[in-house]
Amino acid sequence: MKLILSAAILAVVAAGPAFAQATTTSTTYYIAQDSATKKCTIVDKKPVEKTTVIVGDGTVYKTRTEAEGAMKTVKVCSSM
Repeated sequence: MKLILSAAILAVVAAGPAFAQATTTSTTYYIAQDSATKKCTIVDKKPVEKTTVIVGDGTVYKTRTEAEGAMKTVKVCSSM
């Protein structure tokens, strides 16, 4: 019985940091444009490639729906 209890406690302790990170990490969205194709997309990580740039005023959006609505108002995205 002590062995099962010890294993359960160890599992909870080991999973604790992963669970805490999952609940505190919030997803953010950016409007990005590929410099070569001029195509705009919504990404969930800040672009690091040199061929992809954040467009608009660089706003970070909390939801994908919010980013999609804003992408319609970004001039370089709506002109394509």
